[in-house]
Amino acid sequence: MSAAPKIGIIVGTTRQGRFADGPAKWLAEIASRREDAQFEVVDLRDYPLPFFEEMAAPVFVPPQNEVAQKWGDKIDSLDGFVFITAEYNHSISGVLKNALDYAYKQYNRKAASFVAYGGSGGARAVEHLRGILAELQVASLKYPVHIGMNEMLGIMREGKTMADYPYLVDTAKTMLDELVWWT
Repeated sequence: MSAAPKIGIIVGTTRQGRFADGPAKWLAEIASRREDAQFEVVDLRDYPLPFFEEMAAPVFVPPQNEVAQKWGDKIDSLDGFVFITAEYNHSISGVLKNALDYAYKQYNRKAASFVAYGGSGGARAVEHLRGILAELQVASLKYPVHIGMNEMLGIMREGKTMADYPYLVDTAKTMLDELVWWT
């Protein structure tokens, strides 16, 4: 029997005051109750990558930047991903796109799902991320968690927590079931 897959919960923003910390902690707590996979929060703040400035794309030449090499090693150590993604201007954050650009083979033939938030529950960001991941040879799965504006405002302005939205837990469990199966 093979070891349990290692799945990274990738926090896709770095700005101060980001909303992503709440969903990342919430998902990590749900995931910690599972025995069929190991989960790890991977925060882009821990990988302060410069804007992509390598001589060639990582598909052709490994990055020379030391932080990029550490990022690639981390991605390589994982069997699957959950991207916690904000919706910025109908897409993903610049730092997430930049991080994705700094590796290639480390992503190949792995599965990913999403916890998205923002306008339309982050659906437009997920759609952009799916296209990027397809080019990286990542299988993006069908069941993301969408945290809509009503939930976000309840948390940010009314003092609610993710626990006040129990239907999101059911969605997260389905997402994790599928992701573990694929990995």
